[in-house]
Amino acid sequence: MKTRLLLPWVGLLALPALSAWAHLGLPETSNVTLRREHPEHMLVGASFGAVISLDSGQSWRWICPEGMEIGAWRPERYFWLKGGDILAATGGALVRSRDNGCTWATDPSFKETWVTGLAVHPTDERELFVSTGRPTTGNSLYRSEDGGASWTPLLPPSPDIRYSAIHQASAQPRRLYASGQQGQEMFLSRSDDGGQSWTRLPQPFPQLVRPYNLILMRVNEASPDRLWVQVSAQGLTHIFESQDGGATLTPLMELPDVLVGVEASADGDTVWAATPVYLYRARQGEPTALLHRPEGNACATRVGDTLYACGSSWVHTWALARSQDEGNTWEPLFGLSTLQGAHQCAEGTPVQRTCPQRWPQLAELFGAPVPPPPEPPPTDAGLPEPLPETPSKKGCGAAAGPALVPLVLLTLAALRPRRRRTSWSP
Repeated sequence: MKTRLLLPWVGLLALPALSAWAHLGLPETSNVTLRREHPEHMLVGASFGAVISLDSGQSWRWICPEGMEIGAWRPERYFWLKGGDILAATGGALVRSRDNGCTWATDPSFKETWVTGLAVHPTDERELFVSTGRPTTGNSLYRSEDGGASWTPLLPPSPDIRYSAIHQASAQPRRLYASGQQGQEMFLSRSDDGGQSWTRLPQPFPQLVRPYNLILMRVNEASPDRLWVQVSAQGLTHIFESQDGGATLTPLMELPDVLVGVEASADGDTVWAATPVYLYRARQGEPTALLHRPEGNACATRVGDTLYACGSSWVHTWALARSQDEGNTWEPLFGLSTLQGAHQCAEGTPVQRTCPQRWPQLAELFGAPVPPPPEPPPTDAGLPEPLPETPSKKGCGAAAGPALVPLVLLTLAALRPRRRRTSWSP
């Protein structure tokens, strides 16, 4: 019997095991951030919250989404500032933690709209920029000069415009870019004076049929005129490059999947594109290459000469690895089975109150260590101890037992997209 015929039955059998963690989403990593000037502090975003290390990746612990108060929103990127604050645009709210991920708060300035992008000045962390993009709501680009205590709109808020991203050029911080859409027109906007004035650059993409979803992905750290955008059309994701500040766009990659992120070398001549399945690499003058690893899940972040990538523990054991040779070989940093429990936070913080009690169910699925249960309180003198609960007495809401975990893994393996044997060229 073929795999696709087995899937409905496997899925039904696995439902009890999945019910314990279904609210968390698929258990995969999705992005990685290192704290500025403190590379020993690392944060990995995931579909099940986040994973944090405070010791250069020697140990990793879980931050549950309930403790982060992010709900179903998944940040595409975190900023961990040198002063210690962690910020993220979730696609809904703008969230911040001031205590290494133990307490999270939502910025009330954007409660009526959706925060789609966040940019932080490369040296002055008091200067922040935000883009918003909720349909039928007044959207704009915003600047803060006091670390997010207050925000000023850079353009008149308009319900007809949706901004999808905002970026600041590291090499020339007064250069800002944003991507957006008004009606059927997709555009890039550029400012050369810190956001005081903007030039709109319409992007019609005449070579594509019904293009949509233009998103500015990255600005090169060495050249303020070099940037990369994505746009979708007819089931494909197209990556375009500009070397003239967004005035013209040149095709770079064409991928048969949605895009997780784009990373580039310092000189911009090597570009990585991550999808939920694979990691691709385009070098100047060479065809686009499909890297051997990661497989099943991918993200990419470069810090100096080190490339970090997400992977799938369900396929090749590691959920995060690093490479010193642009992705040819990888050194695993952790897998889901090596997580050591919930993030250790001070008594009374939201993460301390909510995450430890949720960890055992997730740990059982991952095959990670489960802390021993607390000692039962002493029984009253003269009263017999209660009989232990038998499996037959458990209700339907009880956590799934370990016997069903292999079925979950079988489901995930069967659902994994298969490699497309198609060559891509820039």
